[in-house]
Amino acid sequence: MSNPLFDMLAAVLELGSIRHAALSLGCSYRYVWGSLRKWEEKLGEPLIIWSQGQRARPTQFAERLLWAERRARTRMQPHIEALRSDLSRVVAEARDQRHQLMPVQASHDMALSVLQQHVAASADLHMDIRFQGSADALRGLNDRQCLVAGFHVPAWRGAAPIFARTLKPLLKPGKHKLIGCSRRMQGLMVRREHAQLIRTMPDLIRHRLRFVNRQPGSGTRMLIDHLMHEHSINAADLRGYQGLTEETHVAVALCVASGLADAGVGVEAAALEFGLHFAPLVEESYFLACLKDNLEHPAVIRLCASLAGAGWREILSNLPGYQAAMAPGKVLVMTEALPWWPKLKVRPKRTEVRARELA
Repeated sequence: MSNPLFDMLAAVLELGSIRHAALSLGCSYRYVWGSLRKWEEKLGEPLIIWSQGQRARPTQFAERLLWAERRARTRMQPHIEALRSDLSRVVAEARDQRHQLMPVQASHDMALSVLQQHVAASADLHMDIRFQGSADALRGLNDRQCLVAGFHVPAWRGAAPIFARTLKPLLKPGKHKLIGCSRRMQGLMVRREHAQLIRTMPDLIRHRLRFVNRQPGSGTRMLIDHLMHEHSINAADLRGYQGLTEETHVAVALCVASGLADAGVGVEAAALEFGLHFAPLVEESYFLACLKDNLEHPAVIRLCASLAGAGWREILSNLPGYQAAMAPGKVLVMTEALPWWPKLKVRPKRTEVRARELA
């Protein structure tokens, strides 16, 4: 994942001279200068503007090359994290048999990666996370491929037909249990030059901005489809809806920052990481689901205790756009926590009905 060319170009872009770039990389000026010349010959394109008496700076080709490399690295990051997680699990199991392993399949979430580090340090619990769409994560839970599945839904009390149609068949009251994890804000991510133009989804249509979508089956894709339905937006009217797709919030933000797209939907933390403007749209609840018969599993018990602790609240308070769930670490009544199940009416007992009749 490391190549000296990209390190050199990034250093020149940041520091504005070959000499300063060489110092920051711990190399000689002659080495950096010669290496860049060799790469120009290999690629057949100029990489550095060498104007006499002016700061050295990468050419437009070199800048596009840097963005492309960063995008490739970002797309690979979930896979690298999965490999890192595997290696960490092997080391932990070899060191201590008391170490608890928790296989997790989950919709991509920046807080979940932080939670993974938190429980490893505070609860001796290793969360082996595989990021994928919300629907696929729940299918994995039902197939017993994981102990816990992470998914998110808008914090609405009204109808959510697209979410209900996709997720409701995968969750059964009595069979599944929900654990409160976090709340987060999803919104539109755009570059600063579009900040004054974009507030809602219809603004994307009005200003003909290019959109980067999320993959089908992801919770964010369901949110996008819901918002489009709510605002009567046709897929054909949203430029890029059926084109470019990414699988993480960070990858969407990078596409916008690099100019491949003008807008995308994601969490505030991803937008700020790439210096983008964030227009909030919807608050979401992020839940962790498990099967009822696994509630007493030692790993699940440790996870719930960590989520309920003050440390998790503090972590979320320092992550932009996040806050703790209403009851973090608590097992929730699914028919109350999710918006598409109407509250059940409690039937009076037969003795109470008989007493009223006699009265």
